[in-house]
Amino acid sequence: MTLIAASLATFLNIYFVLIIIRVLLSWFPTIDWYNQPFRALSQITDPYLNLFRAIIPPLGGMDFSPILAILLLQFVAQALDSLAGPGSSFV
Repeated sequence: MTLIAASLATFLNIYFVLIIIRVLLSWFPTIDWYNQPFRALSQITDPYLNLFRAIIPPLGGMDFSPILAILLLQFVAQALDSLAGPGSSFV
């Protein structure tokens, strides 16, 4: 069980980094999200972010849904990491 929890916590931490990259790249309006590698990043992160975009619509052109998405992701990752026990995480 600890190996599974540690593996899931590591996966969530990697996914967290991908979401941060996605959010930072959204600040550049010239990025073409239909070309690689941006398309792959969008396909990986947008399904999760769209869950929160349905809850928190953009306000004044600003999308605040990634904040809630990141908070929930980090909460679950920390819960799994504590479930796995000390010293058992890969990262």
